[in-house]
Amino acid sequence: MKYLVFLADGMADEPIDELDGKTPLEVANTTFLDFLAKKGSQGTLLTIPKPFPSSSDAANLSVLGYDLAENYCGRGPIEAARQDIELKEDEVAFRCNLVTIIEGILEDYSAGQIDQKRAEDLIDLLNNKLGNSKVKFYSGVSYRNLLILKGSEFSDKIGYHKPDSNQGKKWKDILPYALDNEGKITAEVINGLINDSIGVLSNASTNINLVDNKKSPANCIWPWSPGRKPHFETFEEKYNKKGAVISAVDVILGIGKLTGMQAVKPDGATGFIDTDYKNKVEAALRALERNDFVYLHLEAIDECSHMGDLDLKIKAIEAFDEKLVGPVLDKIDDDVIIGVLPDHPVPVKLRKHTRTPVPFLISGRNVPKDGHTEYSEKTAAKGGLGYLEKYTFLKTLFKF
Repeated sequence: MKYLVFLADGMADEPIDELDGKTPLEVANTTFLDFLAKKGSQGTLLTIPKPFPSSSDAANLSVLGYDLAENYCGRGPIEAARQDIELKEDEVAFRCNLVTIIEGILEDYSAGQIDQKRAEDLIDLLNNKLGNSKVKFYSGVSYRNLLILKGSEFSDKIGYHKPDSNQGKKWKDILPYALDNEGKITAEVINGLINDSIGVLSNASTNINLVDNKKSPANCIWPWSPGRKPHFETFEEKYNKKGAVISAVDVILGIGKLTGMQAVKPDGATGFIDTDYKNKVEAALRALERNDFVYLHLEAIDECSHMGDLDLKIKAIEAFDEKLVGPVLDKIDDDVIIGVLPDHPVPVKLRKHTRTPVPFLISGRNVPKDGHTEYSEKTAAKGGLGYLEKYTFLKTLFKF
């Protein structure tokens, strides 16, 4: 038996007045998702229980069945694994966004969805100006980069505010902080780097001269979600199945690598609405030939949600349905069991993640039909598979 999960990052939402009380998913034209709904059953899934952070690393680990109480390690180490960075025992890895600060306010968590070349140039500049034997920056995908601190004095006991959840706030009010005495030195160093980065990046020619990016210059770093080298049970050990993940972003690919799955970033995969859907489809189909399970992740909907762009979110959902789900369904056999879900909600009005349970759909020849003819938050709440938590989604999927 083969299994394929379409993971639409951040797709779930809340009823919106402008949509007559409907959600973007309800309003979007989703021909293929609704086709799957007619052939299967729905339910809701709690992916980010308290006290864990409401972030995609926690949510996707949860969807994949890993108990966060035993396995949560922070996003930094996961993205380091994707880059083949072998963390040493005295190293702490932070996810490090390039962000926009304007008049003391954190205005944009992504520096205007900064393009790859500019982001790499700025990371090189940061290493030249602020890097040393204990501080090193690594380029990732667009605004999504890494900072690694090396030394026995450094700690991962650092509290933080996610930049995509705190847009519009004064940056000095949401700085990282020590969770205990062990973290005090690290917090001081991190806050010093944030301060110093403003001077370094604000004077970079790439921020001063580019007309199309004046509103969102990449003029500050924002380190968050630290951790040390993690150790996971492999996916095959856990489920006796070979798995693969397909994604543009390091957090998903890192989870794949750390859990022993094939991790594939297709050519042209960007993590935004300009991603190469065709190459993602082809990568997923190839992976399905060689594996029992494929996790096909799309980041774009999440980004549109954080931007607060309702129209763009609806278009991104429709692209997910038309350009990813439809072409895959056209090429696979009827006996493949399909799962569809977001990892977490990102309500457009809030522009940040919430802990609300997400709608999920399981469809296939052996799956009982619950009578719904479309897939949405409302139909899932009344679905035949009910409410799930405690990392049971894949166990439910694999029953069919």
